[in-house]
Amino acid sequence: MKKVNSNLGWEQEYFLVDEGLYGARPDLLLTGRTLMGHDSAKNQQMDDHYFGTIPDRVQAFMKDLEIQALELGIPCKTRHNEVAPNQFEIAPIFEETNLAVDHNMLLMSLMKKVARKHGFRVLLHEKPFDGINGSGKHNNWSLSTDTGILLHAPGKTPEANLRFVTFIVETLMGVYKHNGLLKASIMSATNAHRLGANEAPPAIISSFLGTQLSTLLDHIEKADKEDMFSVKGKKELKMDIPEIPELFIDNTDRNRTSPFAFTGNRFEFRAVGSEANCASAMIVLNAAVAEALTDFKKRVDALIAKGKNKTEAIVEVLRKDIKTCKPIRFDGNGYSDEWVKEAEKRGLDVEKSCPVIFERYLDKDSIKMFESLGIMTKKELEARNEVKWETYTKKIQIEARVLGDLTMNHIIPIATHYQSQLAKNVSSLRDIFDAKKVNKLAGRNIKIIEEISERADAIEKGVEELVNARKVANKIEDEHKKAIAYHDTVEPKMDVIRKQIDKLELIVADELWTLPKYRELLFLR
Repeated sequence: MKKVNSNLGWEQEYFLVDEGLYGARPDLLLTGRTLMGHDSAKNQQMDDHYFGTIPDRVQAFMKDLEIQALELGIPCKTRHNEVAPNQFEIAPIFEETNLAVDHNMLLMSLMKKVARKHGFRVLLHEKPFDGINGSGKHNNWSLSTDTGILLHAPGKTPEANLRFVTFIVETLMGVYKHNGLLKASIMSATNAHRLGANEAPPAIISSFLGTQLSTLLDHIEKADKEDMFSVKGKKELKMDIPEIPELFIDNTDRNRTSPFAFTGNRFEFRAVGSEANCASAMIVLNAAVAEALTDFKKRVDALIAKGKNKTEAIVEVLRKDIKTCKPIRFDGNGYSDEWVKEAEKRGLDVEKSCPVIFERYLDKDSIKMFESLGIMTKKELEARNEVKWETYTKKIQIEARVLGDLTMNHIIPIATHYQSQLAKNVSSLRDIFDAKKVNKLAGRNIKIIEEISERADAIEKGVEELVNARKVANKIEDEHKKAIAYHDTVEPKMDVIRKQIDKLELIVADELWTLPKYRELLFLR
């Protein structure tokens, strides 16, 4: 064996929206997501889209996409509906990571072109619709030798299983030591909307191993040294590492809240966003594991130099590492509030602010890892972070501007127009009936008139505050501080405005509401 390859199998999730409806939503057109929109009465409660057949029009798009992808050398293997309405997935055969990354970037571009031929627009944003599943790009990652041995797969002999355990444990060591950096590698202004909401993994990196593998690691950690192995002569070796049954794969991948789950013969990094370039996550993951393996070998060699048997040295180091990286292992509900508190106790990164999370790239441990492995220098990391902060700021800035424009040019005029219609109705009733009768007949309309006024005032006030917050943030020259200001002071004001608009959508006459609603965007196919 002369080389270890990093393998990647990505799963590309996406939404399809009718092109005509897409064109009627300026927020989708300019930001990739709906900045307003109340839940449809029916969303994904019935799971009928997930378990249903692929719509004919979508099937035609998928076939066309797969044929053109194959002509470009991208071997697509699966296609299916996803959980949310009008959400779908495509996945290729596993490839060497560099090639897989290139193929994914090429496919995302191809998807957009092919979709337009079929009257669709592809939405790759991680959270184009509020209240339903977002889109991820699960990165199925593993290591293999140039001789064809999968290093994250169980073997049939004690020696093969010791190798398997070694690579599992050292992967966990890398993920544990750099859990904050791994989160930074998948974080973006768009993916921040998805993490922790509607079936997406939480913004805390942990690993789910499954009962069998967890039991195996606990056994190695706690068993007496004398029970673990015995050496007879130079070649005979007996190790107490249990045989891993064939059902092993079927007993993993049950915890969908885990961002980094072991799935039988690979790890699935689920936190990667659908719009992202896989390279960002893979650079950090490969580097973290490479650093862990390098450190592992140094410590094993040191024990061998002291006269210990090779296997004994490996097991001794593994037992220490199993104990060290235990905080990263979590088999429970990643969405629970209890887990946030527990993760903090374990020393895991629980930060949720996107600009602050990017700081992990400039931690001492991160810089040391990248420089020692010859991947990036401190200056290069600083330059990349500058771009990340600037990109974050601009994305939020554009969303805030679009929301302000839509609010003043669409929402307020529509609401006041409907309010005028109701006022005319009330006025007409007053010409016909006495005050007592009018109060009874027009009471509902009067309440709606009042509610529209209150919500319109709240929206206008919110937009004014949003503009002022942007003006203050824009004066900040430091890109890092400006991004934090946009996260802390600008973005929250957008949520306040949206809540008011979504309430107005429910009371304003449907015929007057100019923007296509969720029920049209998600269910017209």
